[in-house]
Amino acid sequence: MVKTFNCFELLKANRKRRGSFQYTVPSTDTYPYQWLWDSCFHTIILSHFKINDAKKEIFSLLSKQLQNGMIPHMIYWDKTHKTNFPRISWGKDGISTITQPPMLAFAVWQVFQKDKDINFLKKVYSHLYHFYRYLLNERDPHDKHLIGIMNPDESGEDNSPRFDLPLNLPPVQTLEENTKRRFKLVAQNIECKFDAPFCMRNFFWVKDVPFNAIMVTNLNLLAKIAKQTGNSEDAVYFTKQAEDISTAMRELMLEDGIFYSTYGNDYKKIKVKTWAIFAPLFAKIMSPQEAKKLVADHLLNKDEFWTKFPVPTTSLKEPSFDPSGFWRGPAWIGTNWFIYKGLLNYGFRDEAEEIKKSSLALIQKSGFREYFNPLTGEGLGAQNFTWGALVTDMA
Repeated sequence: MVKTFNCFELLKANRKRRGSFQYTVPSTDTYPYQWLWDSCFHTIILSHFKINDAKKEIFSLLSKQLQNGMIPHMIYWDKTHKTNFPRISWGKDGISTITQPPMLAFAVWQVFQKDKDINFLKKVYSHLYHFYRYLLNERDPHDKHLIGIMNPDESGEDNSPRFDLPLNLPPVQTLEENTKRRFKLVAQNIECKFDAPFCMRNFFWVKDVPFNAIMVTNLNLLAKIAKQTGNSEDAVYFTKQAEDISTAMRELMLEDGIFYSTYGNDYKKIKVKTWAIFAPLFAKIMSPQEAKKLVADHLLNKDEFWTKFPVPTTSLKEPSFDPSGFWRGPAWIGTNWFIYKGLLNYGFRDEAEEIKKSSLALIQKSGFREYFNPLTGEGLGAQNFTWGALVTDMA
């Protein structure tokens, strides 16, 4: 078994400081900056070891919040760092102008569960309020109660086959082809000044299943944070928004027992099976019967997702499946964590335990790698990658 001590040591080794701020990079060699949902993961992990370090991770993220409430998905604290990570011109100095899956309330709530520090909640509440209000107001221009993303990178899964159709790319492609298309999108978004409703209408508008499922879970937790800080009216509002998104997901995404991401003004379904079909379990959106069928027919299906080292990010049956293709097939500990939590929500303890065991086996076999071949367990991508430490939170 991977020692939790090693997990903490990994995050300490990837720790950086800039002025009064402390943050963790996913990998010192490959990803030497700060990312939004990565830091939320880091906060969750650090809450098991040193609560003050977990809080510092949050404060560093919030320090770069934009005036409109958006929190950028990247912070370039040290732009002089030598790295192969591509230099992207976002139109802002030191930060990106897109966001990432809104895991912030979850991370904050987990910290609060450890030490019940109301002052911490009060310090961060206004930041959370404005971030989630930004998503609710700016990313749902048709008032359909589904949050849109304007770049695949906002999903956290840059080249997932879920985005091939709206990017006008074929199922079989190179990472270079995908990256070129996404960089073009950045240029187009700079043109439209990252005005989300306008940019989404004209260039790229996906209502992604995991993003919205994560939003539902986080809005419900934000309602709890609001209650704790004396903002009872906000709590009612955020609870209602979570209910509205859940309802909209069922109405606009669900077909034959599977939730599919949609795109464009007419909300066309993107019928590609990736790990995203299990994300509604994380938000408790499915009925027990629906969850049972999803797990039996797809998760435990050896021709789809139940590989030697589950869970691949893309079904083996998809033409886009590539066991070493970044987000097009490899297993990631982060997505395993979401599925693990979702399974526990519905009482699938044995299946959740198998995913935990598989995650540990991947790290034992190949170390803390960025992602893994789900057929062989071979480690791929960045080394000393922090997401592996999420096994600490699989308990």
